[in-house]
Amino acid sequence: MINAADAFLRGVGVFFIVYLILYASYLFFSVTVGAWKLYQRDKMQRIRNELKHDYYMPVSVLVPAYNEEVTIADSVESLLNLDYRLYEIIVVDDGSKDRTAEELIKAYHLRKVQRPIHKKVACKPHTAIYETKVNNIRLTLICKENGGKGDALNMGINASRYPYFLCLDADSMLQRDSLEKIVQPVMEDDNIVAVGGLIRVAQCVVMEKGTVKEYHMPLNPITCMQVVEYDRSFLASRILMDQFNGNLIISGAFGLFKKDVAVAAGGYDTDTLGEDMELVVKLHVFCRNNQIKYSIRYEPNAVCWSQAPSCLKDLMKQRRRWHLGLFQSMTKYHQIFANFRFGLISFISYLYYLLFELLSPVIEVFGLLTMVLAFCLGLLNLPFMIEFFLIYSVYGAILTMTAFFQRIYTQGLKISAADTAKAVWICLLEGLFFRYILAFVRATAFVGYKRRKREWGSIKRISQQDKNWKQENNEK
Repeated sequence: MINAADAFLRGVGVFFIVYLILYASYLFFSVTVGAWKLYQRDKMQRIRNELKHDYYMPVSVLVPAYNEEVTIADSVESLLNLDYRLYEIIVVDDGSKDRTAEELIKAYHLRKVQRPIHKKVACKPHTAIYETKVNNIRLTLICKENGGKGDALNMGINASRYPYFLCLDADSMLQRDSLEKIVQPVMEDDNIVAVGGLIRVAQCVVMEKGTVKEYHMPLNPITCMQVVEYDRSFLASRILMDQFNGNLIISGAFGLFKKDVAVAAGGYDTDTLGEDMELVVKLHVFCRNNQIKYSIRYEPNAVCWSQAPSCLKDLMKQRRRWHLGLFQSMTKYHQIFANFRFGLISFISYLYYLLFELLSPVIEVFGLLTMVLAFCLGLLNLPFMIEFFLIYSVYGAILTMTAFFQRIYTQGLKISAADTAKAVWICLLEGLFFRYILAFVRATAFVGYKRRKREWGSIKRISQQDKNWKQENNEK
């Protein structure tokens, strides 16, 4: 019995170590490719070898909002300062219980109008429509019955006038050139049906009329760890998968879609917690099933600043929801797995999300618990395991630092020596502790978690004015 337990624990230990080595190797390869691609793009831009044009693709900017009275005015203001000639803004208030609609009406003097909306994709009915023009940009507010984020986006699609729509979270802000950057791939290739942009943490930045006025590392360690985590994630897998049209996720905070294809595919699913990933995977399946030549791209130079959870409770709720959404999307489109018709999407993208995203928290938590059990039974080489985990954590931290400082360089941002030291420390802390806390949260996502398929997640928000005030007082 002891021999059998010994063999089992040793087998699990070997599997766990091999799994971590494989993940670290993939991370190294993807970060290397991402850093090199960003370097090449930056070099091209510096010598002005980039596509320039006078034609602008009309875009409808959709902003679904639920209880966003604190940030909605900031978000719309950043959108009105975009360096782009032809776009409209549609804010969809999904039955908010606060003053989201009232704040927007007051800020921009919106007036109530009667306007028919043709429902190309299903959504809950609207209760009121308000419109105005600001600097020749049409701003529309649609108040509707609560149906969830996917339902709100479907309403925005139905109300949109232009052939491409951009979805943007209500707590997010765009830089002046963000819309131009995310549209650029569409100008180069007519077969593109979706483009994802780069998401960065808004608590790091002070914006003024669409321009980054100041960048700093947040004081909150929870927020700080998400800063380096986001940079690693967007630099690594998304740039690598972009090389073979293999991205399965475009963040719901910032993504551009071709409207007629999205409508033909059925629009956003209102019965999933991950409507952003579900739509992207659906587009892959729809286009391949209908033999439509298509491409889904990632544009790392299109930047969106989105607020991240600032407390552990909000972060845990967010990551549980993300993990359940990942599970729903992958099980709904399980036909992609090991299917030669989907090519590298099946054998690299889907496999990556299966092994290193969906199953990874269970594998990591189970592996750690097994190591603890082996130690209690005297079957663990403790010095070796400590040394291995330290090497693995430092190795991961170095890759995270590479991603973070690569982003600082390519975006032309400046940080202080104190922020540089803080970033290095946070990268080490993220690899040693933060990662495993989130792994436990994701591994237990289904345990005692009531699934409310149409319910919005909510985190504590802070307005841009409050952020500026706090920053000024910190400097004093």
